Amino acid sequence: MKSNYGKFGKFSKLGKFKLLALGKIIGIMGLTSASLLMSIASQAQEVRNPKPSIFNEPLYNRGKQPSVTTPVITPTQPATEIPTVKPTPTTPITEIKETRNLIVLANANGSFKTLIKALTAAGLTDTLQGDGPFTIFAPTDAAFAKLPQDAVRDLLKPENKQILRQVLTYHVVSGKVLSSDLKSGDLKSLQGDPITVKVDRNGVEVNDAKVTKADIQGSNGVIHQIDNLILPPSI
Repeated sequence: MKSNYGKFGKFSKLGKFKLLALGKIIGIMGLTSASLLMSIASQAQEVRNPKPSIFNEPLYNRGKQPSVTTPVITPTQPATEIPTVKPTPTTPITEIKETRNLIVLANANGSFKTLIKALTAAGLTDTLQGDGPFTIFAPTDAAFAKLPQDAVRDLLKPENKQILRQVLTYHVVSGKVLSSDLKSGDLKSLQGDPITVKVDRNGVEVNDAKVTKADIQGSNGVIHQIDNLILPPSI
């Protein structure tokens, strides 16, 4: 009887060789699998941070992510334009011009009643309401009251009209002479005789009368109020 040892022995060698080959194949496959897994793991890590920035890493960011502050833009209201107020042009103050003539002005004054009566008796009111200009040294009612009442009544009589005219025209100067224009010296009266003017620190005097109120201006001249009646030297 033949022994099967040889057959079994050959089988055993062949089986051993196959086992060794299979082990190598498994080993190769294991390495390949491990490499594949490492590659997948590496790719997975790269996907988590595909583009790292150095400014996001420790030391540069001092261990925390930099915060980006978005500026808050508050809408501003458009500036309200302040309207420019132009100054209202003021009308220059115009000097009020007296429209009343010297006779109307003297009559309205109230202090020259006797003078107005004498001028009317002498027929001089129309002249002194003319264009002029005239300057009147006008005696007040108190000045006429210093004279004897009989003398005043006599002057107002029709037969004494010419003398009255001379007395009254002696109180009148042709032209408008304000107090600032007066100076010591003589002024020629409308009657013809000179009036002696004296100007000093005490005021203005004409002959023996004192100017008590100056520069009462009318439309055709000026009145200077005096405290005495003055008489022409030639009478």
